[in-house]
Amino acid sequence: MYLKRLLDLTLSITGLLLLGWFILIITFIASIDTNCKGIFKQTRIGQYGKPFKIYKIRTMHPRSGYISSYGRFLRNYKLDELPQLINILIGQMSFVGPRPDIAGYYDHLQGENRKLLELKPGLCSMAALKYYNEEALLVQQENPIKYNDEVIFPDKISLNLEYYDNRSIKEDLRIFTVCLFKICNLGFKR
Repeated sequence: MYLKRLLDLTLSITGLLLLGWFILIITFIASIDTNCKGIFKQTRIGQYGKPFKIYKIRTMHPRSGYISSYGRFLRNYKLDELPQLINILIGQMSFVGPRPDIAGYYDHLQGENRKLLELKPGLCSMAALKYYNEEALLVQQENPIKYNDEVIFPDKISLNLEYYDNRSIKEDLRIFTVCLFKICNLGFKR
């Protein structure tokens, strides 16, 4: 889908030009807040199962694992995800697609579910919208890993397969718009 890549390039360049200064400021504050580099890199599984480094703004203190109030603010509004505009620009991600996961999930899919590896991971998806507060949901569980592996992850696979079967530029624009409204709506509720 050349049109999808063209849209990703156009939107990521525009986003970086408009928000680059903002990303630098919140990254600088994050480095002060966490006493560490403001950018966090982590290996995630990408298209065709190929690992890549995802960029995020650091929200946790590396030694304690404690999420600061500043980090919580960044996470609530998904501002910690803004550096992924770079991942989109260089072609590792797209604006819309399954959220990239750590090794041990998408790379272990079997059968029809492996179709998801054909897709570039995305900044937003219907699964990401449904589980917008995934961390809060997991904290409430007696066994968060088991709940993720047996409930959340299979549901995400189902939602992402639905996207796979119905993907189009029109669908991408719809999902992206819904994501933007969700983030903006959170801002007005607080």
